[in-house]
Amino acid sequence: MPKRLPTPRDPECKVCLDESENVWFLLMRNMIAAVKGSGDVPAFEANVEVVSCHHNYVTWEHHYGENVLITRKGAVRAREGDMGIIPGSMGARSYIVRGKGNPESFMSCSHGAGRAMSRTEAKRRFTLDEHAKATAGVECRKDADVIDETPMAYKSIDAVMEAQRDLVDVVHTLRQVVCVKG
Repeated sequence: MPKRLPTPRDPECKVCLDESENVWFLLMRNMIAAVKGSGDVPAFEANVEVVSCHHNYVTWEHHYGENVLITRKGAVRAREGDMGIIPGSMGARSYIVRGKGNPESFMSCSHGAGRAMSRTEAKRRFTLDEHAKATAGVECRKDADVIDETPMAYKSIDAVMEAQRDLVDVVHTLRQVVCVKG
């Protein structure tokens, strides 16, 4: 058992973090190549910036003159200029955002709409028919195993975005086409 947990400053963690970023880059490159080569979509050029942000983690950062551990649970880093993704529910818009670096939020913003109710309550309250109507036009699962993820179980993404105007600027608004859950 190690005497202490490694931190992001330790060489072994830096290698792990670098490898993680490389894996995401390779996945994105391979996904774009697969879509281009499928013959199912018109030819396109993918000269885009990859937005990769993670949530639900702990990291060392410097805030208010001190080095502190920051826990982001359902949140992403939003330093000035940081690009992020704020997803809505299965049937709602999602947003590509740029962080404003607000120190009062420890340079963070929400990672999504957030649940309005528990999974148990959603399963009790909503029917498959209601779920199918709420996700009409979105390619996604519409079975009992994902009823707890129905759009009605989540807060309004519009209200969430309004509440964090001082944390991020919206760069792009995305319309849900496909949603993979479960």
